[in-house]
Amino acid sequence: MINAAEYQRKTQETGEEYPLLTLEEFFVGNDDEYSIAPNQADEGRPSLDEIYAKFKSLESKDNIAWIRVILHDDTEIIESDDGEELALYGDSICVCTCISQEEVEALIDCDWLQSGGAMEIDIAEYINDYPEIPEGYHCLRIEWD
Repeated sequence: MINAAEYQRKTQETGEEYPLLTLEEFFVGNDDEYSIAPNQADEGRPSLDEIYAKFKSLESKDNIAWIRVILHDDTEIIESDDGEELALYGDSICVCTCISQEEVEALIDCDWLQSGGAMEIDIAEYINDYPEIPEGYHCLRIEWD
């Protein structure tokens, strides 16, 4: 999981208050089950490790250009006795793909994920610094709540 110093560096480099994070930056080493889809965390939603594994397995498919975590505006750096700590909260997961919304929902298994499904988005409305979107691809936001 990205730490406070890396997060600060990323916000400075991108100019984004809440930059998109790679799957690794958000999930690897993150043990806060309430950091994404907190309302479903106690309702049978897969664990963070399972969510990471599912999206990581999809990331290498030919019909997916990239996958990133869109952060919730509750994400912040907190001062503590031990220094700065990052309170990291994901809002949704963005999948850049050339397949349909329905195909993505089936591929991800939104029912298993307890997600509200995939919604097409214009990522530029949310963030300025995002990976290239190849010709013929679009972005879908996997949402909860």
